[in-house]
This record gives sequence, C-alpha cells and structure tokens, in this order.
Amino acid sequence: MTSTAPALGSTNSSAPPEQRSGQPSSAAPGSGHRRRALVDVSIGVAYVAFAAWLTLGLWPDPDTRTLALNPPDQILYEWFLAHDTTLWSGDFSLVSDRLNAPYGVNLLANTTVIALGGLFAPITAHYGAATTFSLLIAFNLALTAISWYVFLRRTLRAGPLAAGVGAAFCGFAPGMVSQSNSHLHMTAQFLIPLMLWCVVELARAARQPVPAGRRMVGFGVLFGTLVGFQLFIGEETLFLTAITLMIFTVVYAARTRPALKELGRFAAGVAVAVGTAVALLGYPLWTQFKGPQSVSDGVFSPHYFSADLAGFAAFSPLTLAGDGSASSLTTGPAEYNTFLGWPLLVLVAVLLVWLRRDAVALACGAAALAMSLLSLGPELIVAGHRTGVPGPFWLLLKLPVVDGALPMRFALAAIPLVALLLVRALEQARQSTLRQVRIAVPVLVGAALLPLVPTPLPTTDRAPVSPFFTEGLWRQCATDGQTIVTVPLPTPERPEPMRNATAAQTAFALPEGFFIGPYGKDGHATMGIGKLPTSWVLSEVIRTGIVPKINDDHRLDARKDLTRWKAACVVLTPNPRHEELKLTLEQLLGPGTPVEDVIIWPRRW
Repeated sequence: MTSTAPALGSTNSSAPPEQRSGQPSSAAPGSGHRRRALVDVSIGVAYVAFAAWLTLGLWPDPDTRTLALNPPDQILYEWFLAHDTTLWSGDFSLVSDRLNAPYGVNLLANTTVIALGGLFAPITAHYGAATTFSLLIAFNLALTAISWYVFLRRTLRAGPLAAGVGAAFCGFAPGMVSQSNSHLHMTAQFLIPLMLWCVVELARAARQPVPAGRRMVGFGVLFGTLVGFQLFIGEETLFLTAITLMIFTVVYAARTRPALKELGRFAAGVAVAVGTAVALLGYPLWTQFKGPQSVSDGVFSPHYFSADLAGFAAFSPLTLAGDGSASSLTTGPAEYNTFLGWPLLVLVAVLLVWLRRDAVALACGAAALAMSLLSLGPELIVAGHRTGVPGPFWLLLKLPVVDGALPMRFALAAIPLVALLLVRALEQARQSTLRQVRIAVPVLVGAALLPLVPTPLPTTDRAPVSPFFTEGLWRQCATDGQTIVTVPLPTPERPEPMRNATAAQTAFALPEGFFIGPYGKDGHATMGIGKLPTSWVLSEVIRTGIVPKINDDHRLDARKDLTRWKAACVVLTPNPRHEELKLTLEQLLGPGTPVEDVIIWPRRW
C-alpha cells in the first residue's frame, strides 16, 4: 500500500481547487480554507442528522420502545451496556458473575462492546441503558461515516463530493443499516479508517529514502493501540478488517511491485503494531479462549449463516427500492449484508474495467470479490436452493477461530472497498478533460446508489420494567451482588427478564439468561445453559398455562435449585401467566409478599 494516497488523483491533488484548475484566486487569504472547513462540517452534520432520522422511532421513550426486527438482541446489548457501568466502580471483570449465576459469563466469548459501554457509562448511569443503546445505534452509523470522510478527504486527498459519497456508503450501506438492528459490535467501525491511516503512513514512511524510524515506530504503536481498542468494541469487525487488508495488500503489492527495501520497512512497522497489540491483548485473549466460561468454537453454524448468491443483486427491504420479497434470501432482517442491488453491481463491474490500470481500484475489486465469495459459505446457495457446489469458505472450515465465524458477514467488508472504488471513479471523472465523463460518472453513481438509500428502522412498543426494579425496591430482598431469581427466568428465546437487572445497572445477579457459554457436548458452545428441574416446571407453566400438582419431590428440587443459584429471593414479575405462576410458586415456596406489582419470596429455604 505504498502509494495509496498519491495515486488518488493528479500530482497536485492536495492543492486548493482554484490552483488545480489553473485559475487565479481572487479570494482573500484563508477564505478557501474556511469554505472547505464549512463544507466538511456541513457534511458531518448531515451524517448525524440522517442517523438520527433513521433511529427516530426509538426516541419518544427509549425505555418503552424497541427495534421491531430484533428485540432479543437489543435486550442483550442493553444488559451489556448496563454492566459496563461497573468499569467506573471497580466492580468489572471480563468474566461476569451477574448473569448465569453462579457460574458467570465470559464477556469476550460474547459480542460485548466494553469500550463503548465504558465511554457512555455516565449516560447509562443517569438515563438508563435503553437511552445509551438508542444513542449508539445512531452514533455508530454517523461516526463511522464521519471517520471515513476524514480519511478520504485528508489522507487520500479526495474532493468533498467523492469523499462525501464514499463515506456515506461506508456508514449507511444496506448491510450497515441492517446490522443496526441491535448489532452494535458490527456497526461500530469508526476506528477502521484510523487504522488505515496508520497503514498509509507506514507505507509512506517506508518509501522515504532516509529511514524514518521514529515515524515507523510511532505509527506502529498507534496502529497496535487502535487494534486493542477495536477488540473491546467489535472483535468480529477487527477480524474481517485483518483478512481484507491482507488480501488488498497482497494484490496491491503484486500490481505495483515495490522494492524489497520498502517492503521490509513496511513489514517492520507492521511488526511494531503486532507487538503492541499482543502486549495489550495477551491477557484478554487468554481469558477469551482459555479462561473461565470460554468456548472453543462458535455457536452458529456456517452452513446456515451463509449468503445467498441471489442476495447480491437484490434490494434490502430497509431501502427505498426494497420490499419484503427479498427477505427470504437471508437468515433475518439483521443480516442483509450482501444486498447491494443489481445497478451497483453493474456499475462496479464497469468501473473496474475503466480503472483497470489503477492499482488501488484493482486491489479493491479483488478484495471485494474474495470477501464476497467467502460470504457464500461452505456450500453455494442460489435463490434459497442448496446446489451442492462447495463454496470457498469450505477451505476454512477447520481453521481455529475462522470455524466460528459467520460467512455471510464477510460481505460487509466489501462495503468500504466498493466505496473506495466509487471515490476513485468520481475523482478520475472530476479530473477528466472530457465533459461527458465529468457528468456521466457522478450521474451513474447517483443512479446506482439512490435505490439503496435507507429508510427508518422499524420500531415498536414494549412493556415498561416494574418499578420494583427501576426504583430500587429489589433491595428489600437482596443486596448488591446477590442473586434474584425472576419468574419468568430469562432464556435465549425470551430474554425479557434480563431487563429487570439492566434497570438496576446489573447490581444483582440472574441465573440462566441469554449468552454464549460452554454447555454443549465436550464443552462446545451453546446459547444459554440447560434448565434445572424448577426451571422446567416454571417454563412448562408458561408454555401451557396449566398449573401442575406439586409434590414433595418438586419442593425438594426447588430448594436444591435455589441453593445452587445462591438465590437471595424469588420475584414473580408481571407477565401473561402471572396467576398460574403465582399458584405454582405458592405450592413450591408458600405464600409470597406483594410489593408494588410483583410478589417476592425472600430466602427461607
């Protein structure tokens, strides 16, 4: 990547527009700079406003509003965000005891956003995790777009139109908006352009005739530090970025053939980054893969979470041109990762032919193609039909770490690559001497992107959390760190009871819950943990609405289970089976004590 920035545009692309055009400037000194700054700020404000509009449905009352297409994951991330407030109290651990009591949960084995949660902890503490979640949905999209804009504008010297279009696509592409349905770890991509800036600067330093050792070390350390932060924001995004960068760099180097001395210097800078990252992440990664409650594999099957080839030409239902008919081409509304639309695919193919002598465009095309092919998974699927033809991902199935990845998300890496290709094309057109080219390219880019403009995320109402938890009344039967058994208990399928602990900033622990843990055969990953006998009894009441006849064996099981959970009390919360569960619990534990809209059974077993 030794000539990325200079290759973007003409040799004087960093000069002011009036100088590039060859026309004298009559403006006062500094006025051009102020105009450019005003344009840049206006574009950034537009990104923020657009992100706020996309999430508008959450804002009437974040506590009682939810993303309609993926409420369970929103509940999980709200719990993560509430738990991250303990970073400031000194009560935080990478293996938390506040869920799946008494065993705990390995946070890095789950898709936590620890760095974001810690950064926004003051907001969470004052306004609640639901407010922080709503902010982060918009924040991730807007800041990702802004970060890409700054990179394209300042590092790659693109004009405001090209940079604005490219950054908007990076922040608001169909895959990004789709992942905004509760997947905070996938949409927080604002550190990626900063990492690429480090890569570009390392490449520039490697080209210097006089070795710039201090510069190489400085950007290497910064690169490694950014990698460390990204791991605590979204490890999957970091993983996809690393693979994409490797493919891009190999293709770019093969096309430009830099001198071995330059490659050696660049490799030395990257080695500094790797060393920094290893020093920062050694213990966290050990905890993730070898620590308590760690898992050795992924919980999701790559055979199921594979992209459909037909999805690339389809329009996401969350865009202007989309409708529900394309939803069958993916696993759910949070995974419209490949839905680029056929006009953009055609345009990309045409641009690659037009820019075939451009090393950056060639590397972008090759990397985007490679990541898209990997997204097809171990078996090719076309329009919902499994063809039996092996996909490229089949070659990676047995590799550690990779075997737990979701193939369909590899296509997300194509978004910034396509965006960079569009930037190159728009810049090439802007500098063209042919008027037809200067007009045609922006028009074609606009026509391809217009159908992909996103629509607001669907939202709906949800029930408020009981004042027993929101007003701290739970302290009548438990103290900080103790376990409260809520009835219903939280499960991966129905995690709503986790909102009770979220409302209390996870000050008390919950048994069971929605998480990834090592509870499969031979320690393989599972979603949640197996039910104890009392859990089964209560879950059957919820499922059937039938109050069972409780005998002494059931009561003995209940005492054993509550002791195993180290429960301080049992709390029956409002739910559609409230009366049936009340009668069942009275048979198991005796009469309870009403408090507000709940019934509690303090420990007496």
